[in-house]
Amino acid sequence: MPEIHFQIQYPDGAQATCYSPSLVVKEYFTPDTEYSLDDFVDRSRTALNIASDRVKAKYGFPCGLALGQLQEIETKASEYRQMSQPKVRFLKFIE
Repeated sequence: MPEIHFQIQYPDGAQATCYSPSLVVKEYFTPDTEYSLDDFVDRSRTALNIASDRVKAKYGFPCGLALGQLQEIETKASEYRQMSQPKVRFLKFIE
């Protein structure tokens, strides 16, 4: 399966490189675009669950890396919930 990495910037300026085992994330994110924190988490949840399901369909088991990435995004996002209108910038795909 074609995998992809992508770079994001959290509301405090911290950057992270994320992983998806599928290019499906390209259907949910646009480079150099800002998303509300909740929208970003929702899009990530949808895309990474689809990616994990694609791995499961092909190999018989879900993708632990995709699910781990989702958990990392959800955990990190919880740090910004108290902010007023937190935004996450989707910087780029790394191919």
